[in-house]
Amino acid sequence: MNDYDKIEVIAFDADDTLWVNEPFFRESERRFCSLVAPWAAADEAVERLYGREVANMSLYGYGVKACVLSMVETALELGGETLPAEVVRGIVTLGRDQLQRPVELLPGVWETLRRLQGRYRLAVVTKGDLLDQRRKLRLSGLAPCFDVVEVMADKDEASYGEVMRRLGVAPGAFLMVGNSLRSDVLPVLALGGRAVHIPFEETWRHEEVAPEECALHDIPTLGTISELAPLLGC
Repeated sequence: MNDYDKIEVIAFDADDTLWVNEPFFRESERRFCSLVAPWAAADEAVERLYGREVANMSLYGYGVKACVLSMVETALELGGETLPAEVVRGIVTLGRDQLQRPVELLPGVWETLRRLQGRYRLAVVTKGDLLDQRRKLRLSGLAPCFDVVEVMADKDEASYGEVMRRLGVAPGAFLMVGNSLRSDVLPVLALGGRAVHIPFEETWRHEEVAPEECALHDIPTLGTISELAPLLGC
């Protein structure tokens, strides 16, 4: 896993790899718990919400809008048909607030992309809501750094295979960089591609992976994105 001479395309996850994301979901979750506090303790509200989000993934996918819909459903489950309208309005407001947040780039992102530009084809390969991800990319100022932007419904082997085919790149020449072992690393390795893991301070539990699932892979793990260019010899 230390020979990168054949890499042609470097793909970057967006949320919590290029910019901050997960802490904003946790803040929205805390606000949600306050809204439904008359009907459930915070621990119960969090568990009910997570269960609803997982159950809804095949319908709503990922992102703020999907989360807000699951919050509304969870609030109705907890509060019943007489749930006050102001609770629903509060959930819509917290979703709108999150969708309007400024983009906070992670340290070293801009400098790293500038070092890699011209040496590789650079791509954003992420999942979530199309409008929101394109908004964040535009506001980040990073759009000119990338040759390709792919916003996928999910990050599984089939989806990555489609991306590689569209890019005309063999798996062995494709390198994925991201914070999630489940979404950014293991599916790419399963296809014969390459991956680099850059953990973020917070990870949604749906993205967590049991250690034994990674035991057979020698996965480079970096402390920050600033270590990527030196790893590649740039």
